[in-house]
Amino acid sequence: MRHFKSIAEFHHFVGLPAPLHPLISVVNVATVPHSDNPDPQSMAMDFYSISVKRMINFKVQYGQRPFDFNDGIMSFIQPNQVLNIDVDDKGKKAEKSGWVIYIHSDFLWNTALAKTIRQYDFWDYSLNEALFLSEKEETTINNIIQSIFEEYQANIDRFSKSIIISHIEALLNYADRYYHRQFITREKSNHQILERVETLLADYFNSDDLLLKGLPTVAHVAESLNLSPKYLSSLLKILTGQSAQQHIHEKLIEKAKEKLSTTELSIGEIAYSLGFEHLPSFSKLFKAKTSKTPVEFRASFN
Repeated sequence: MRHFKSIAEFHHFVGLPAPLHPLISVVNVATVPHSDNPDPQSMAMDFYSISVKRMINFKVQYGQRPFDFNDGIMSFIQPNQVLNIDVDDKGKKAEKSGWVIYIHSDFLWNTALAKTIRQYDFWDYSLNEALFLSEKEETTINNIIQSIFEEYQANIDRFSKSIIISHIEALLNYADRYYHRQFITREKSNHQILERVETLLADYFNSDDLLLKGLPTVAHVAESLNLSPKYLSSLLKILTGQSAQQHIHEKLIEKAKEKLSTTELSIGEIAYSLGFEHLPSFSKLFKAKTSKTPVEFRASFN
């Protein structure tokens, strides 16, 4: 795996001129030389990457999934995130357009953005969960990046950093807005995901998996759906008002209520059958979700 510690090192690898600033770079995708290396590549970078691009006749194998850039899409890569890339242009010349911004964490030092940048959930989304932009949205994003590019190319002065940082903050805030729009407007596919979550959890809670494996984790549910945990939680939050973890707990409480009201199993036996090793942990969660202890809930049926 190639690990790029500096933006300059990455520029050299892809055949670009040295960046104008060691800690930030704005690259016109059309200027990136075509790679003649047909082999899959695995890489990680010690800096952030924000891209918005179209790449016709160009596909990337991200992990095990093919992904094309024919539409205007925006993607975000955080430092040290491993990318497994296999480019397939099928012998055709790729048509590339768009921008990529590379930002080293040191560039953000002593700014408010240094503390808030990781609060945007989309850093933990996978490339295959990229942001699909409308033409209007793409124009807005490109205008902001154009402003960053112009400032990046200008003579550096004491105002340059704060101006660039303010543009980056605007870029991230628009992306956050557009991701929430995407969760809502891609209603059919997103509700299909919700149905799959419901089915997966129902099957899990109705099998021996609870006893054998314990409570399903968000990571397990997300992996089963080929999603990142952060993306799944963000999607469920928009659709149901609950995070993925809260959704799992709700299903658990439903199953607990069913056992408490329809069986004669002891509270301890029910807790164990639901994957809890310790009864107090089950009782604490049940009361937090229902305002009653398991004993009080069962008594209400007698």
